Amino acid sequence: MQTILSTQYNPKEIEDKWYHFWEEKGVFHSVPDSSKRPYTIVIPPPNVTGVLHMGHALNNILQDILIRWRRMQGYNALWMPGTDHAGIATQNVVERELAAKHIKREHLGRERFVEEVWKWKSQYGSTIINQLKKLGSSCDWARERFTMDEGLSAAVKETFVRLFERGLIYKGKYMINWCPRCCTAIADDEVEHEEHEGHLWHIKYPFRDAPHLYIVVATTRPETMLGDVAVAVNPKDDRYKDMIGEILTLPIVGREMPIIADDFVDSSFGTGAVKVTPAHDPNDFGMGKRHNLTPIAVMQENGIMNEQAGEYEGMDRFECRNALVEELKLKKYIEMVTPHKHSVGHCYRCHTVIEPYISNQWFVKMRPLADAAIQASKNKSLTFFPERWEKVYLSWLENVRDWCISRQIWWGHRIPAWYCQDCSAITVSSSAPKKCSKCSSTTLKQDEDVLDTWFSSALWPFSTMGWPKETSELKHYYPTSTLVTDRGIIYFWVARMVMMGLEIMQNVPFSNVYIHGTILDEIGRKMSKSLGNGIDPLVMIDQYGADAVRFSITVLTTEGQDLKLSESKFEMGRNFTNKLWNAARFIMMNLKDENPKEIALEPADYQFEDRWILSRLNLTIMVCTASLEQFKFNDAAMHVYDFTWHSFCDWYLEIVKARLYEPVSTRDKKVAQTVLAKVFDQILHLLHPFVPFITEELWHNLKRIVLENKIDVQKDMCCESLAKSAWPTIDKRYEDRIAEETMTILQNVIRAIRNIRSKMNIKEKQKLDALISISADGEYNLQDHSGMLRRMANLERLEIGKNLAKPNNAASEVIGQIQAFVPLEGIIDPVAEKERQLKHLKQMEDHLAVVRRKLENKDFAAKAPAHVVAMEKNREKELLEQIQKIKLILNDLG
Repeated sequence: MQTILSTQYNPKEIEDKWYHFWEEKGVFHSVPDSSKRPYTIVIPPPNVTGVLHMGHALNNILQDILIRWRRMQGYNALWMPGTDHAGIATQNVVERELAAKHIKREHLGRERFVEEVWKWKSQYGSTIINQLKKLGSSCDWARERFTMDEGLSAAVKETFVRLFERGLIYKGKYMINWCPRCCTAIADDEVEHEEHEGHLWHIKYPFRDAPHLYIVVATTRPETMLGDVAVAVNPKDDRYKDMIGEILTLPIVGREMPIIADDFVDSSFGTGAVKVTPAHDPNDFGMGKRHNLTPIAVMQENGIMNEQAGEYEGMDRFECRNALVEELKLKKYIEMVTPHKHSVGHCYRCHTVIEPYISNQWFVKMRPLADAAIQASKNKSLTFFPERWEKVYLSWLENVRDWCISRQIWWGHRIPAWYCQDCSAITVSSSAPKKCSKCSSTTLKQDEDVLDTWFSSALWPFSTMGWPKETSELKHYYPTSTLVTDRGIIYFWVARMVMMGLEIMQNVPFSNVYIHGTILDEIGRKMSKSLGNGIDPLVMIDQYGADAVRFSITVLTTEGQDLKLSESKFEMGRNFTNKLWNAARFIMMNLKDENPKEIALEPADYQFEDRWILSRLNLTIMVCTASLEQFKFNDAAMHVYDFTWHSFCDWYLEIVKARLYEPVSTRDKKVAQTVLAKVFDQILHLLHPFVPFITEELWHNLKRIVLENKIDVQKDMCCESLAKSAWPTIDKRYEDRIAEETMTILQNVIRAIRNIRSKMNIKEKQKLDALISISADGEYNLQDHSGMLRRMANLERLEIGKNLAKPNNAASEVIGQIQAFVPLEGIIDPVAEKERQLKHLKQMEDHLAVVRRKLENKDFAAKAPAHVVAMEKNREKELLEQIQKIKLILNDLG
């Protein structure tokens, strides 16, 4: 006995069921197979500390669409999953947890603290992975990797050694970005710059030999003046030409220092004279080098002033700023203070204001690596979608600075460098050396620092495949096919993966890079915890279902543009999944056959509507496939949506009901059932990458009913999962442009009659008469389809002819060279209807007058917000359109 689908679609009843099925059957697992062409995506590894947010949802939905589609196309598709150890972020999380127990990491020591982090990872590290599964992500979870895995750690050490031996990694004392909160260096790209409303303090620096005279310098950071060693002016600045070489006295501190000339100084900034603090400013550091100035650091690593700050020692840097400014004011050193908006760098992890700091760090020499990455883009080994992001990628590479890769934390890949305690030589090795490479001493100590998290993630496309071992996975799946990511990590990750892939593997790590947009709230702001405007994808999945969330987001994803999202947008996806479910119920109830037997269909068996829907299906397959090839996810989804909802559900299902309920023959009913099942089966295939759960459920039910009723659909009905069945391909036999053109005309005629019914307020059940007048030069064969026209427009009588005269008291609609007339005699009371329409016209004209008075008011136009004025103009346009429609109705009423 056949069971029909439940009356309402409930995602919760099917999603976990099918995900467990896919995992148990190994549907997502891929093994190297030389007989199949590989298609590989490596997941942008989410932080092990992370939980699913809408950005993750968008990124992983798009990857899943691609991987499911290619898997169905017969590729050996691998979606490599994993998580990133997120050095600073994870250490911060664990330190906070320990602090709640009144424990500091320093009390535990390095080894025990790292053990605590591994414990935390084992307990919470899989949170985001489980959430990705709720989304339907079809990763090969058997291959899940972690950037601190033993294999990936081996890859990190080997890469470091190779780059060091090639002279591409070096250690030196330079100005770096320092986070006083995290107490570590961070790379240039990890500094987030924000505009701040600050001040410009104009401070008098007296001349040593004439204390009553002074030079004025302007600064945004007065606390750093305690480390000043010079004042610089531009050598071409006539105001200061005669002062170069003179000696000044540093206010408060009393340090003597020279006035120097340097072309770097911008004469138009402030007073044209700038303080030089080589220990606390990258530009001053450069000037210090050029002029042999000795830097004086006045802060500790945690942003607390040190002994060089004199009486301000022990103060926080900002506390020092306030106190120093007060003393400068008291001693009359401040000439003036002006408001000044300027860019301030913040740590990308904890948002603390960055401090420029001189420190002994490890660096990667970027120029040779960047040049290779630039060439890869120019010779089209690497293609960006949308194309505009290539310029961003190239711009960064062309202006790249050496990358500071050492971090002063404990969680991460420890730098594989050992220092000889006897001769101070550095030995770099992928394993702990037994003796010094220079003097053979056995007294060695490993570097305390760890590598920047982005160093290990830059190796992700090949380290996850087993490199440095020569594995079958590496040979088969590398280079990978596509990278899907956000524009925010083009510098952090994309460019660095390209550089490392070319350097280590002598090949780009992927052929295509798709950069998707950023999810914003409905008024265009970035989603953030501080604004409280985020939308939790798991809450949306619980409320609407994973497929509805996936489909809604996909439809909103247009050509890499940012997308504005509100909770209401998910209703579209839910409505579509409900429509699909209800269509499936109708189809499955109408596929039952009391005496099932297979029939071999002949071309002559197909009715007009069958030829039309099969031709439309062909076109949909072609456009959807082409759109996915170009990463136009929105176009692909919308074409299948339009075909499913409008062509198939709104038209074909309605047309074919007559053949199912009152067939002219048993064979004709079987043909209708076969086409229904065939087209719906292909719809489920096309939709599967977008909405995998509901399509798998419906396909299994369809398969059972099709097999029970001996309906010939297609060969892959024997597959165990829709996810492993074949992607639809076009069939030239079904191309029928004449059927498509004719159906378009029929649809327009039916819509025209329905429009008349609507505007005249005629009930849908009321049967009408209609005349279809075709102009003399119109070549339309509508007579053969009069039965369909009568059924779909609910007509009693229908006359079709050339140049038919309009009957008295009839409503009309024009469709190109065709005019539809609907006699209204006996259908409506023309006098009462005319009175109703005149009343409606008066209301619309009164509304229009109010709107126009408002728009003509100069005060309103000048003072009202732009969006309010635009809203009134749109209202004016809508009212004019409504008035025009009412006048046409009145014309028909006579």
